[in-house]
Amino acid sequence: PRVPSARKMFTRAALIAAMASTATAFMSGPAMPMVKSARASASTSVTMQQKSAAIPFLDCPPKLDGSAVGDIGFDPLWVSSMLPDAGYFKFLQEAEIKHGRVAM
Repeated sequence: PRVPSARKMFTRAALIAAMASTATAFMSGPAMPMVKSARASASTSVTMQQKSAAIPFLDCPPKLDGSAVGDIGFDPLWVSSMLPDAGYFKFLQEAEIKHGRVAM
């Protein structure tokens, strides 16, 4: 049997990787939390969430309230809503600064 060349194997691997990466684009994201209305009424009502300043067509995650330096609501994957407590957010900020400095 013929053995495929290294170039053909690389091309096949690159094609498979490209197909796999495009398939993940159609996966659903995290569930968006519903915000209940402040006023009590007999009918069910939903209020609009505040929109992100960074990406105006996306809702701003509830834990990003603008209290952190540079916080303009940029969290398209809603990672901040998965954090266990506020202290962990501070830890991630410091880790990001550290990794940025190491990368420079």
